[in-house]
Formats: sequence, structure tokens, C-alpha cells
Amino acid sequence: MNKYNPSNIELTKYIFFTGKGGVGKTSIACATAVNLADSGKKVLLISTDPASNLQDVFNMDLDNKGIQIKEVPNLTVVNLDPEQAAAEYRESVIAPFRGKLPESVIANMEEQLSGSCTVEIAAFNEFSDFITNEEKRKDYDFIIFDTAPTGHTLRMLQLPSAWNTFIAENTTGASCLGQLSGLEDRKEVYKNAVSTLSDSSQTTLILVSRPDESPLKEVERSSNELLDLNIVSQNLIINGVLEDYDDNDMVSKQIYERQQNALDNRSEALLKLNTYIVPLRSYNMTGIDNIRNMLNSDIQAEGNQKEINIDDFKTIDNIIDDLYSSGKRVIFTMGKGGVGKTTIAGNIARGLARKGINVHLTTTDPANHLSFIETKIEGISVSHIDEKAVLAAYQKNVLDKARETMGDADLSYIEEDLRSPCTQEIAVFNAFAEIVAKADNEVVVIDTAPTGHTLLLLDSTQSYHKEVERTQGNITPAVQNLLPRLRNEKKTEVVIVTLPETTPVFEAQRLQEDLHRAGINNKWWVVNSSLLLTPTSSPFLKAKAQSEIQWIDKVNEISNGNFAVIEWKEWG
Repeated sequence: MNKYNPSNIELTKYIFFTGKGGVGKTSIACATAVNLADSGKKVLLISTDPASNLQDVFNMDLDNKGIQIKEVPNLTVVNLDPEQAAAEYRESVIAPFRGKLPESVIANMEEQLSGSCTVEIAAFNEFSDFITNEEKRKDYDFIIFDTAPTGHTLRMLQLPSAWNTFIAENTTGASCLGQLSGLEDRKEVYKNAVSTLSDSSQTTLILVSRPDESPLKEVERSSNELLDLNIVSQNLIINGVLEDYDDNDMVSKQIYERQQNALDNRSEALLKLNTYIVPLRSYNMTGIDNIRNMLNSDIQAEGNQKEINIDDFKTIDNIIDDLYSSGKRVIFTMGKGGVGKTTIAGNIARGLARKGINVHLTTTDPANHLSFIETKIEGISVSHIDEKAVLAAYQKNVLDKARETMGDADLSYIEEDLRSPCTQEIAVFNAFAEIVAKADNEVVVIDTAPTGHTLLLLDSTQSYHKEVERTQGNITPAVQNLLPRLRNEKKTEVVIVTLPETTPVFEAQRLQEDLHRAGINNKWWVVNSSLLLTPTSSPFLKAKAQSEIQWIDKVNEISNGNFAVIEWKEWG
């Protein structure tokens, strides 16, 4: 694989970067923009990432109009705020109904329009203007987007039923239906934008991943989704590759070998893509100099000399002691994919079991589920929610009901809605409810729960009761009691798991706000996979470890000091 250098690649007018949070797509988008601008090209860089740190990257205030970067004369940067766009869009949809419909219905509509799907639609609404604007097309050689729409969003935009009255009239039930209502006048703009995206002579899509098993699987799913939509001009950048290791340093050797194993075992589908690597850097991607140097293989590692006393850090044992002494009965580990929440859930279950507590541990991760069984620690029972099976059954039930009253056009919209992240959470809702009910007799530890948005979506105007009735015909006591139990902070704890990096910390902070909005308490945080706590002697990794300090400080601030730090380990 060659190192990524945009000057040596044939790129189109429009360049989209996409990938899961924390893989470095913003840094690579910025480095690409600076590199092309330095070569004399006029470049417009646009971010639609809710967790955007563009202002930190360029060390200046940015807006949604465009700021020219003084140190890079050919570069103009636009920082769109999709959260603000979503709020304005949400109000434009709901405002006509205020005072005309009951407050319970308005609350339900607001929650339908509060999820990640709506934020993404609102973002697409904003940047579709940049894709279709002829003046900007003439003014710039390259227009670069940090964060592309997902396949789910693009499919939704192409559905004819997305533009009929069904959406506007559907104000009940737990789903993401409704996020396109009120945008009929944008239909032609969206059509042109989607057409441009699928035109390989105009658009290049760059998938960004890390050299680890989980993000590589995620990026493969994204690639296949987009290929199904005829977006075929795809490239893959694998970011953060450790190029070599120190023979005398076991930590660097383990990181190198784990990354190489993931790269060697990537799928046939990924092997077909034009693939480039960006080496692991030891410094934070802030400031023009660091962004310029990101794609420069000769850069020397730089360390942040800020001091921190690692002896003051709490450990996972401190969290387990607190959960034990406070008598918590339901414990969730939550966080974005790849941060290690399944491992943390297992550690908590083992720790409580060793204190003599009967623990029921459940996960939606089949691989980690098997590893927990192999531990065979007395006092732990284990179950596994088969997410695919639960989701398939849920989708079938909903579609069978919908066919009784809807035509093919509306059914196609329902089918797409059933692919949304919210639907997957709703599908496992009943399974979670039945397991949480076990807390009457034992402590329940659950790896991953429905988000605050999904819980509110299910709760607003008791729509979660309606949703269960629609598929089962009755409401079980487990479902009735779930939200009151989760909102009881004396009984329930959510442990948020993150990494000591920019995007994972910001995304975890938004998760906490989401939970608080749903009335669910969170006290503890875990900063996982910290190099700062490893015995590495590698100068490069020691400098990298220093760059973690500002994010550990940030978690300290957000959590009011209630956090533990866990060192990077070979197995997770």
C-alpha cells in the first residue's frame, strides 16, 4: 500500500470523506485541503460533522459562510453546524401544528425529529447547496466535504414516497419517520445532489478507517451500501498505521503486530479498493503546521510536555467498588463502536461476582459473548441478544401490519426507515426489557443500551407501548417498568466508555447529554486504551501518550472527576 498523497492521485472536483467517528477523517480532509491549496489549487473545505473540531484544527473561529485561511491563501473553510440546522429544520416542520394539535402529539413529533437521522438530513440540506451551486463550481478547483451522507440517508432521499403526505400525517408511533416532511420544495436540489454524488467523473468518495478489525468491518459495510447506490468511485485510506516498532519495546511490537494482522485479514471487498495509508502521528491534529506535516513522512514526533500525575487516576476497581457499595442493580456500558465497552462490561461483571454478587451479563456482541462464557466465574450467568434475529423479526412484524393499510410507495419508505439505527435499537428494546427485569433478583450488566433519543422516542406519548402493541398485541410488565427503572439513579448506572482522543470524547459527551435529556443518570466514565499508562520505552509512543493528556483532562472536567483510566492492552 502506498502512502496517501493527494497530489499523486487523480481526484475529481468533489471529494467526500466518510467513516465512523474517531478514525481521523476530519484530520485527513484538512490535510488534503491544505496539501492541494499549497500546490496552487483553489480549495473549498466544508465540514458537516456534528463533532467537528475544525476550529481547533485551524485555531480560529469559523462560520457557515466561509473563512479564508491566512496561512493557506488558496483555502476557504466552511463549518456548517448540523445540530443548529436540525433545530431550525425541526421547528420549521413543527411550527404549523403548534396550538392545533395536543401537546402530547407535538412532543412525539419533536422526538421523532431529534435523532441522528434528522441531523444528517439537515446537514445534507445544507451542503446540497454547495454541490449544486454553479458559481462555487467555477470558483474552486476542489470542493471537499468532511463527512458524507450514509447509504441509509441517500436511499431515503431517493424514495418517491419520501415526498408525499404520508410523512407529514404520520405523527404517532416510534420511528424516525418524518425527517423529510416539509422539504418538498428541495426535491429537485436533492435529486441533482444525489446525481452528482453517483457521477464518478465529478465525485470521489474516500472511506477512512483505522488499522483495526472493528473499524475495517464498519468501513466495508459503508462501502457496500454506497456501491448498491452506484457510488463506485471509492478509495480507502487507513489512518494511524504504525510503520515500524522498537525491538526493545514490547508495546510498540504488540501494536504493530495487531495492526498488521488486521490489515492482512481485511476482506476481499476492501482489497479491491485503491488503498492508501497515513502513518500514526504522535501529536494532536491541531494547528496548520501539524496538519501540513500529517502527510509528510519525514516529520519528527513532537511531545506535549504537560505533566499529569497518573497515580491519581482511578481504576476500574474503584468503579466496581462504588457500584457495589451503592447497590446498583442495572449497569450499562455505553459508547461508540470500538472503544472497548464490551470488555469493560465483562470486567465489571467479574469484579462484582468476586464480591459475592450474582450477576447476569448480556451483550449483543457474539464474539465477546463466547469469551465471557469461557471465564466460568461463579456467580455470573450470561446471555446474548441476537441483534440480527431480533431485528429481522421486528421488521417482518411491522411490514406485515403496514401492508394491511399502505400502498407500495409508502411501504418502500417504511422498509427504508426499518434500516435506520433507531429501528435497530427499538428492535432489541423488548429483549433488553426482559433482561433488565432480572434485576429484581440479581445485578444486570448490559453491554450497550438504547440511546437517550431512542428511549425518548419510545416514551413520548407512550408510543413505546403502542410500538410493542403493534408487534405483540400486549404490553408486558417488563416493558411497562423499564423506563421508570432506568430513570431511578439509585438503581441504575450508565458507564460511558471512550478513548483519549478528540472525536471519541466529544461523541461521548453528546451521548451523556442525550441520556440526561431522557432522565437517565450517568456518573462514571472510562478512558480506555491509554498509552500513558503503558510501560512503553518508545520515544514515539511516549510522545503519542503525552497527546492524550488534554483529553483525559477533558473527561475529568465532564465527569466531575468520576473517571477511570485503563492502559492499552494487546487484546483490546
